[in-house]
Amino acid sequence: MSAFTVLIPARLSSSRLPEKALADIHGKPMVVRVAEQAAKSAAERVIVATDHADIEAACQTHGIASVMTAATHESGTTRLAEAAAKLGLPPDTVVVNVQGDEPLINPQLIDRTAALLVENQVPMATAAHPIRDLAEFLNPNCVKVVLNAAGNALYFSRAPVPYPRDAMAASSQALPAGFSPLRHIGIYAYRAGFLQQYAGLAVSPHETDESLEQLRVLWHGYPIAVEITETAPAAGVDTAEDLARVRSVFQEYA
Repeated sequence: MSAFTVLIPARLSSSRLPEKALADIHGKPMVVRVAEQAAKSAAERVIVATDHADIEAACQTHGIASVMTAATHESGTTRLAEAAAKLGLPPDTVVVNVQGDEPLINPQLIDRTAALLVENQVPMATAAHPIRDLAEFLNPNCVKVVLNAAGNALYFSRAPVPYPRDAMAASSQALPAGFSPLRHIGIYAYRAGFLQQYAGLAVSPHETDESLEQLRVLWHGYPIAVEITETAPAAGVDTAEDLARVRSVFQEYA
């Protein structure tokens, strides 16, 4: 497969879990655990893009490459655009954005998302998996994606889409048989050149309404290819309960 670079956006500020990137997971900060997991992929290199000297120091202590970026970025994607520019990545470099709170991310998912970008010759790729639970489908914290015939994203939403009107009217206790909506997985691949384009695009109204940065790409007419996985990935860390769960996983395999 084509060579690619993993960039991990990691800011110190976090509203639900203070200083989440530095949370200890069995002796190492979470951002280091994420980088170590990403390094199990086929990536040529893994680099943390941060806004704080404490995260930079943690990376240095554990031998993880990092690059400092501004503290004013409104999204991880614009942070990576700055990082790619500072690193001097050529425009055709494939970059995979691995979220800084995903210490259990599957390295094969990283590889597949990078490969999808190259195979489909699109500016951006991401991933999704089938939703099989009604509560998850209705949960606004579960981001849904609707695809077109080519397997590219039509729209991302926190709302339950697509909505099977007649089937749900007949019974609202479970998802209708044969109905398989898709939950978006927050991993992205792009060319370094497109990262610079993204940073220059105007913010879209849908992006603001839904609080979903990828909608900026669709608003401006760029396709996003979507890798479909049959199973849900291990959940990331947003809360103290999530952190306890992840710590228990690392404890088990320590």
